[in-house]
Amino acid sequence: MAWDEWEQLKAAAAEKQSTRMRLNQYPADGGGTGGQGGQGDLKVNQTDLAAVGNSAYELFDGLGRSGRDAWSSSQTAAKDLSTQGFALGGGLHHVQEKWENQLTSLLDACGHISNHMRFTKKTHQDDERSTVTTVSSIALLDEGFSERKQS
Repeated sequence: MAWDEWEQLKAAAAEKQSTRMRLNQYPADGGGTGGQGGQGDLKVNQTDLAAVGNSAYELFDGLGRSGRDAWSSSQTAAKDLSTQGFALGGGLHHVQEKWENQLTSLLDACGHISNHMRFTKKTHQDDERSTVTTVSSIALLDEGFSERKQS
């Protein structure tokens, strides 16, 4: 490809679409589903929150019980292999350490998710109670004003 041809291709591409920067927004052509008339309202279903929290807890519980089953035998094998002069012993020990680090990270993440879902569920229940109480109070006030007007 000649230099002139490259320059022509660059110019043609620049003419088709000007370069511009867009930060933290959707295109003006109606992209996205939020905003007025869109479907962007966040809806939280307590059943969904509970299911995510329960799954995270079950994974946490299962990994906590079974994730270290091979630790003792792996460490013994790594020590025996190293003692006999096999490089595989050091490799097995290295893999076991990596497994332990990853397992600990995963257990922490599962515990965090489970706790967060429990917290979120409680917070949304409290918000719902507060909203119902406030709306009920407004309805009660409206009834009182309506009774006064009729008298």
